[in-house]
Amino acid sequence: MACEEPPVDLAEVRVRPVERAEEARHQELMQAHHYLGALPKIGETLWYVATYHEEWVALVDFSAAAWKCGVRDRWIGWDFRRQYDRLKLVANNSRFLILPGGRRPNLGSKTLALCQKRLPDDWRTRFGHPLVLLETFVDPQRFQGTVYLAANWLYLGDTRGYRRVRSGYSGPVLAPKKVFVQVLQADARAVLAQPLLPPRYQTGAPTMKLTADHMRSLGEFFTAIPDPRRPQGRRHRLSVVLAIATGATLCGMRGYQAMAEWARSLGPRARERFGCRRRDGRYVVPSESIIRAVLMRVDPGLLDGALQRWTAQYGPVDASLAIDGKTLRNAIDEAGQQTHVLSMVGHESKTCYTQKKSASSRSTATATR
Repeated sequence: MACEEPPVDLAEVRVRPVERAEEARHQELMQAHHYLGALPKIGETLWYVATYHEEWVALVDFSAAAWKCGVRDRWIGWDFRRQYDRLKLVANNSRFLILPGGRRPNLGSKTLALCQKRLPDDWRTRFGHPLVLLETFVDPQRFQGTVYLAANWLYLGDTRGYRRVRSGYSGPVLAPKKVFVQVLQADARAVLAQPLLPPRYQTGAPTMKLTADHMRSLGEFFTAIPDPRRPQGRRHRLSVVLAIATGATLCGMRGYQAMAEWARSLGPRARERFGCRRRDGRYVVPSESIIRAVLMRVDPGLLDGALQRWTAQYGPVDASLAIDGKTLRNAIDEAGQQTHVLSMVGHESKTCYTQKKSASSRSTATATR
């Protein structure tokens, strides 16, 4: 006759982040007991451990949200442009494991509740920006998501069965997954879908999602720029290096190392669209040293002109404009009048479409796009 596990006083369950010295143990347990194995710690990731009287009883991992999920995106109501720049406000519960010795009634839902209570503060402290929504995917061939329903997560529907692979998305339809979400604040959907993102949710520089046309077109705008490098030893065309550096910047990368890492993350199709050269049957991207050398030596005026021409043709179209007026302190002309500046700026692209300076007490400006 099997012995039943003793009950757990749920009030004694604690949840805390896994410490650096414990990460190896976390990975070993995930690899040994989770049916999908362990995940590497890439990008914005937080690992939690649930303890009961100092004993590890559960592990819960949160990481970056899925790039695409039809049922989630329709539920939120955001469009493609806004979605990419706001995915950082969504985290994915990528792993959830009740350890063999910790299987007790209601322990799973209690652990989830404790995680979501402290996760927003931990995430902001670690990564510098808030979270408003959690998501997770459940394989219905193994589980029904009962623990998430018990923790008041919302079931949205099923995925179409595709999964992301290095070259894009898998061809054959695999097993669809159930999609669950948990809002971390009541207005989560409104925050994610509204035309203008409030300042408290904005982080870093504006970013955009590159399309195939963006990738193919970028290099064409740089072909007229003279290559400042010596002909000997050129491994990559100047237009390709500048296109990849520009694409990385548009996607939020800052610094040579980040640009190079972004380039290495490109799949074969993206590398082909950028015009990368082939070597041993594979498309090769420029290294960090090559990107640095090119950007330090290229003519900045010619580069700026090419970028402006590309932006005028392919840049993001602003859904709304902001008109802002400022009076410059201590800027007084010979007639004793203060200088006023009126600007029109795109909310999404942060582009200044026009700016008018006036030395009168009242300034007006008109602008057309």
